[in-house]
Formats: sequence, C-alpha cells, structure tokens
Amino acid sequence: MTPSSDILLTTLNAKFIHCAFGLRYLYANLGALQPRATLLEFEIQQRPLDIVEALLVRRPRIVGLGVYIWNVRETTEVVALLKRLAPEVIVILGGPEVSYEWEGQEIVRLADHVITGEADLKFAEVCGTRLAEPTTAVPKIIPAELPKLEDVVLPYELYTPDDLAHRVIYVEASRGCPFTCEFCLSSLDLPVRQFPLEKFLTAMDRLLARGATQFKFVDRTFNLNLHVSRAILQFFLARMRPGLFVHYEMVPDRLPEPLREVIAQFPPGALQFEVGIQTFDEATARHISRRQDYAKLAENLTWLRTHTGVHVHADLIVGLPGESQTSFAAGFDRLVALGPQEIQVGILKRLRGTPIVRHDAEFQMCYSPLPPYELLANRDLDFPTMQRLRRFARYWDLVANSGNFRATTPLLWRAESRAGTLDTQPSTLTSPFAAFLAFSDWLFARVGKRHGIALDALAEALFLYLTTVGGLAAPLVATSILADFERAGRRERPACLQPHLPTAPRPATKPARATAPKRQAKHLPTDALTPP
Repeated sequence: MTPSSDILLTTLNAKFIHCAFGLRYLYANLGALQPRATLLEFEIQQRPLDIVEALLVRRPRIVGLGVYIWNVRETTEVVALLKRLAPEVIVILGGPEVSYEWEGQEIVRLADHVITGEADLKFAEVCGTRLAEPTTAVPKIIPAELPKLEDVVLPYELYTPDDLAHRVIYVEASRGCPFTCEFCLSSLDLPVRQFPLEKFLTAMDRLLARGATQFKFVDRTFNLNLHVSRAILQFFLARMRPGLFVHYEMVPDRLPEPLREVIAQFPPGALQFEVGIQTFDEATARHISRRQDYAKLAENLTWLRTHTGVHVHADLIVGLPGESQTSFAAGFDRLVALGPQEIQVGILKRLRGTPIVRHDAEFQMCYSPLPPYELLANRDLDFPTMQRLRRFARYWDLVANSGNFRATTPLLWRAESRAGTLDTQPSTLTSPFAAFLAFSDWLFARVGKRHGIALDALAEALFLYLTTVGGLAAPLVATSILADFERAGRRERPACLQPHLPTAPRPATKPARATAPKRQAKHLPTDALTPP
C-alpha cells in the first residue's frame, strides 16, 4: 500500500536527467513538517492524468508544485485535474513562471495559493498554518521575504545515490546578479548574496565522498567574487580525480590573474565555462542595458582556448531589440573566430517580469503567447526570417554543438583548393554564419523538419551537401566524417561514404561493437568547432 503524506512536493522536469533543485530546498527547510512530506518528481512527457493518479494515491492535504517556463502548460492541466477530482486538496504554486505577472494566468486561478519569490522558508510557514488552522484566512498571493542564506538549510543530502549516478547535480554558492540585462529574470534578483563558504564547501566535500562526479553551478556570476570563486576552484582542484566535471556560468570579461592561475592547473575537460555574450553589437547591448568589455572578453576567450583545457560554451541570442540579421551574423562570425567548443544560439524569450517589454512598441516585438514565449518577429526580423534562424539554431545544435561532426563542421565554411585538399588561407574563408545558413536552408528543403533526424541521415546530408553544393572532394569529406564517427566510438561506416574511403583490412576476429559515450547533459565536454 502506498504510504500517505500530508504534503507532496512535486514538479514536472523537462527530462529525467534534471533534478528538481528548488523542491529539494523546500523539503530541506520544512523543519518539523518534514516527516509529513514526500518529494515526487515527474517528467513533462508523462500523461497529466497518470501524474494526478500518482499524487492522489498518497492522500495529500497539500500539494506544492514548482512552475517553470518549460512545464507550465502540462502543470496547468495537472492542477485542473487535481482540483476537479479532489477540490479539498490545497494547491500551492511557486517558481519563476508564477512569481511575476500572475494576473490572468489560468494555473493561478485554479490554485489556492501562490508563493512569489524565493520560497525556501515561506513554504514551510504557509503549510504549517494551513495544516494547523485550516479555517484561517491565508492570502492567495503570498510574497516571500528574501531569505538570509545563512538561515537556509542546504539540500544536498537529499540527492539520492541514483541521482548521483544518473542525473545532473545542481549546486549554488550564491544567488542574484549585479547586472541589469533586460531579457533575464536574474536582472530582478538583487543584491548578490553568498552562501556561507565553509558550510557550502563541507556540503560539496560530502557529495564528493558519496560519489558525485558532475557539478553544475547555477550561480549567474560565479566569478564575480574573486575570493569565493578562487576558493571553490582550489577546493575542486585539490580533489581532482578522473571523471570529475564542474560547470560554471562566468562573466566573460572578468578573468583576473589569480583566477587564471588556478584555472590553468585543471586537466582538459574537467571545467566547463558557460559565457553569456548574447550580442556583439554595442548598440543592441545598450538597448538591453548589458555592460561588457568586448576587447577583454575576446582576450579572455582566447586565453582559455590557448592556455587551458576548459570547455567553453558561449551563448548568443537571436532577436534582441535592434539586432538585425546582418549584425547577428557579424557577431556569430566573430565568436566562431574565437574558437569556443560550443556556441548556443538561443531565440529571445519574453520571460514574465522582465523589463524588455519596454521595447515592444519601438521595435515591434511580437512574441508567442504560448510558453516558452519565443520571439516570432520584430522590426528588423520578419516572421520568415525568424523561422530560418530558428532552423539555423536547431541544425547548429545537431551538427556543431553535438560534437558528432567536430572535424566536418568547419568544412562548411572553408574553400577547396585545386588539389582537392583543404585550403585554410584566410583569404579563402567565407562567413561561417552565411555558410551554415545556406546549409540550413538546403537541409530543411531536403528533410522538411527540425527534429527526429537520425545521425546517419545527417551524415549523409552533410556528405551530399559538401560534395555537390560545396564542391569539396568526396574522399576529403568522407574521411572527415569517418574520423568524426570513429572519434565518437562508432565502428560503422555510413553507406554513402564507402565508395570514397580506403578499403579497410578485414580483422581476424570481429571486434565488439563500440557505442558512443553517453552525454548526461548538453553541457558535458565536446569539441565541436575546432578541427583536429
């Protein structure tokens, strides 16, 4: 028989691999109510009716749900079914999607309470009141006071052995962001606050002792406080072991020498830095109140790529107010030249509460009314152009960011010499953006979809495009794609390559089939843009 729980903490994760970090904070800070609570996680792929069944079998009095941009549609359906089947169950919502502009949201109308802001401590307070005094009037919208981080119980002991073995482990040493980028919710999260360092490092040491190997820091500006960031880097460096991988979000133009000294000591692939550049167009940056030193940014990225083994994941955004396709293309080419292993091309989203709405009239910003509220068109990018760029972003992810075509990707923007070998003279190089956009248009015309493209089909498409449209020699392209397959541990040779490859000697015995190593998340190391 399934045990009952007075309080159910739940959410719908985008994938199983993602842990619900916020729910673990709420559970860790329930205090005396913790024995009466259970934490349940689902995925958005599950049927809402099945989720509701799993909730109601535990006979809860309170259900707390984390609501985010990626799960609000499915969570709304869960709440509607839950209130239809068991209207006596108290539904409490929290999370960024319901913390701002909650007026008019169907999920808010259905719920009993919404806690806005950081609910680490407030959730326990509301649950205690509702369980002890059911008839006491409690407001529907409950703003949470900003908690003192020294009072917050850390949630890391709640990661299970299965979590440590198979899921992304999220950690944070600070909250908040000093910058005011208008597209980002973190611009509303002031001031920057640090968790007590010694307490945090003790928790990290415990995770390492339990077998954790991959740590994803969710701090928005990990390298803002030099003393803290250096201490954390030194902590992991002193405990370095095979398989240890740590991901940080970094301010790209802030990398002082004391940090460089520590970073340079890490082995290749142990560190990943996510650097949010977003735009290289200075006028666009001013429109969104983004401050960054582009010369220092370029110097830092160059240093990381030439003097360290750090995996650099750089972000650009399509559709920022004032950013044309021409200026975005120039920024993309500039970033490719700096050599990050990944360039994440994101589509601008209109997140609830962000001040980017002040540009709606001037730049004719038109967003989807449905989550994730992506830009559909604006003054400088009409709808057909945005669709092309959306496909560009998706195909770039499949080809370049995946790491499956590390050697082959640069062939798309390099010319062929008369001898049929790769000519890398700068004068013959074309715009990477223009070259990949042309491939993107060709691929969409060929396959008619953005998703569900098998790896072998993608390899065949690359071979066909590079040899027929790009004019590259078939043996050159076939050898490049084969090298990519072998680097990923794949033994098979795509059929389209066979006539153009040297005949491989037949092995005496059939080798065991190798499989490509699994990447637990998109942020695990690859080397997508730099040819071997």
